[in-house]
Amino acid sequence: MERAIRFSSCPGHVTWLFSNLGAKKLFMLSRKLVWALLAISLVSTSCTRKAAEPQSAAQIGVASWYGVPFDGRLTASGEIYDMTKLTAAHRTFPFGTVLRVESLVNGAKVEVRVNDRGPFVQGRIIDLSRVAAQAISMTGTASVRLEVVSIPPTRAADLFAVQVGAFPQRQEADRLRQQMEHEYGTARLVFREHDQTWRVLVGLQPSVESANVLARQLDKEAGPAFVVADDSE
Repeated sequence: MERAIRFSSCPGHVTWLFSNLGAKKLFMLSRKLVWALLAISLVSTSCTRKAAEPQSAAQIGVASWYGVPFDGRLTASGEIYDMTKLTAAHRTFPFGTVLRVESLVNGAKVEVRVNDRGPFVQGRIIDLSRVAAQAISMTGTASVRLEVVSIPPTRAADLFAVQVGAFPQRQEADRLRQQMEHEYGTARLVFREHDQTWRVLVGLQPSVESANVLARQLDKEAGPAFVVADDSE
């Protein structure tokens, strides 16, 4: 059957077109292959990459917040979490992104800087610091609108993976990693200091949209799946 892959000359605008190709084969792409395709797209200098353009639209969903016992622990960005600072955890925006968070309950607004990853609960889109939650009178969870204020320039094209598990013991996480690597070609472990867990990340995709396709497949096979930015160097 016919299968095709097409990508534009603009980095970050890689388009994948597969015809009649099984879901698992679709994601049997190694990190080297993804980077090779992205490298080819850099050959042309006729356009300039716009950082995280697909994520610039407003997002609406549920916000939560976190404080003790995470205060003072390392975030995914390597910063020390300070619940008295206006920061937040988001799964896909680059670290350093500034977001305007508007409560759909009372209309209150606050601007926060993304320095952590999360929340890993279905239906939630952002985890605010304690002081940020207080700024919009949020005591538990609340419906919010997120708008991008600024996104820092990035050194390379954004890539995304799918988190399929979080385990207190590395051995448990590694068993799932081996299974996912066998079935999907790319899987790795990431240790999160703030909650002392080992996370299993599957795949390496050039856009949030393609990662969402993988997440839907993994959600059926391995339980809750969350698209996350690939923060590895």
